[in-house]
Amino acid sequence: MKSAVSTAIPGLRLPIAPRSIQKGGTLKDLLDREAIACLAHNLSLAHPAFDGAAFGRSASDGLGPLGILDRGQHLAEAMRRHLPAGYADAVDVLLRSLTPPLDRTSDLGLGVFFYLPHVRFIATYGLDDGHDGGADPFEVSMTAQRELTRRFSAEFSMRPFLVRWPERTLARLMDWTRDPDPHVRRLCTEGTRPRLPWAMRIPAFVADPRPTLPILEALKDDPDLYVRRSVANHLGDIAKDHPALAFQICGRWLESATPERCWLIRHAVRHPAKKGVAEAIRLRLSAR
Repeated sequence: MKSAVSTAIPGLRLPIAPRSIQKGGTLKDLLDREAIACLAHNLSLAHPAFDGAAFGRSASDGLGPLGILDRGQHLAEAMRRHLPAGYADAVDVLLRSLTPPLDRTSDLGLGVFFYLPHVRFIATYGLDDGHDGGADPFEVSMTAQRELTRRFSAEFSMRPFLVRWPERTLARLMDWTRDPDPHVRRLCTEGTRPRLPWAMRIPAFVADPRPTLPILEALKDDPDLYVRRSVANHLGDIAKDHPALAFQICGRWLESATPERCWLIRHAVRHPAKKGVAEAIRLRLSAR
C-alpha cells in the first residue's frame, strides 16, 4: 500500500487502504510494510529519539504468517520495545503521533485498522501498574482509549478494563454517554456488549447484563444512527441469553417511541423474530 500525508497534522501519514477487501486480498494486508513505515514515521515525529529503523526490523520480523489480529498484537509488542520505558510516557508518544479524529460515522473504509496496534498496546500494557513504576494506569489508559476510538474503535481494548475494574470503567463510560463525539458515545455501548464479535466475551455481563442497562437507556435516543445501531446490537446480545429482559426493555421503550426508536427495537429483536419467537415478532409488528 502507498501512503498519504495527513493534511491537518503536517508530516503524519496514514497508509492508503481500500474501502473493502479486494479480490485476492486479506485483512492482514492492512498491517503490512507500508503500515509499519507509517508507524515508524509518525512515532519518530512525535518522539525524535524513537529508533524507527530498529522498530521497523522488530515489527517486520515474523509478521508474514500472522492474521490481522495477531499482527496488531505483534506490532504493539514491537512498539513497546522501542517506546519510552514508562507506560505513561509511551502513551504520551502514541497520542502525539495520532492523525486527526474521524469527522464522519459512515463509509469509514478499512484504513482505520492502522490503529489496531495502538488499541492492542493499551489492552496489553494498560492494566498493570508494573509497567509504570507502580503508578495506577487507569486514567492514562482511559484517556488513550477515548482518543483512539475517535480514529478507529476502542471497543476491543475496553473489555479487559471492564473485566479488571468493572465499576470504575462503567462509571467512566456512563460519563462518556454525554460526550459530543458520536464515536465516543458508541464506544460506551459497543465496548460493553456481552458478546461483541471478534472480541473476548465479558462473562459477568453475559450472566447479568443489568450493569450496562443505564448506558443503553442514556443512548437509546441518541441523535446519531451510528450510536443507536450499537444500542440495538447490544440489546440483541442480551436477547441471546436473557430474552425476557430484552423483550421487557423493548416493550417499555415502545411507549411514546419515535420512529428512530422503533427502528432500534425492530433491529434489536430481528434475530429471535427470524427464529419464530412470538414475542419478538409481536414487538417488531408493534414498532412499525
